[in-house]
Amino acid sequence: MNIRFGRLEDVESILLIYNQGIEDRIATLEVEKKDMEYMTKWFNGHTERYRVFIAENGGEVIGWASLHPYSHRCAYSGVGEISVYVRRDWRGKGVGQKLLSALEEFAKEQGFHKLVLGTFPFNELGQGLYRKMGFYEVGTFKKHGQLDGKWVDVMWMEKLLL
Repeated sequence: MNIRFGRLEDVESILLIYNQGIEDRIATLEVEKKDMEYMTKWFNGHTERYRVFIAENGGEVIGWASLHPYSHRCAYSGVGEISVYVRRDWRGKGVGQKLLSALEEFAKEQGFHKLVLGTFPFNELGQGLYRKMGFYEVGTFKKHGQLDGKWVDVMWMEKLLL
């Protein structure tokens, strides 16, 4: 398995994996599948300090992770928000751990002191990954967003890098 920065030609695979996350209702409040235009615009917004990481095996993209701004206010410039998505057939096989390790090293090099993420309390596989990588729960927003017409909680986790 190889971890590298994402390239424009990866967008189709990123889209496939993201749409799997939408369909499975375990990783995002999004409910409508995205298209190439949406994903290309999203990808092009990840430059300099905010990058997309790709996990590939045998030339196939099997997962991705992204680092994006927690807030555009300068007071939070040292805080990065992350996302991790792994292709269905590769979940639970260490892909997320390798992606997070690479993302964390890059974040340190870019001067980030903390990473944060939001997850669903029922996403036990994701929480297992994050806890294994040193993230801890800081709180839960009750009925924070709607998923298929039902209010769901969103748990926030963080990891201090310094």
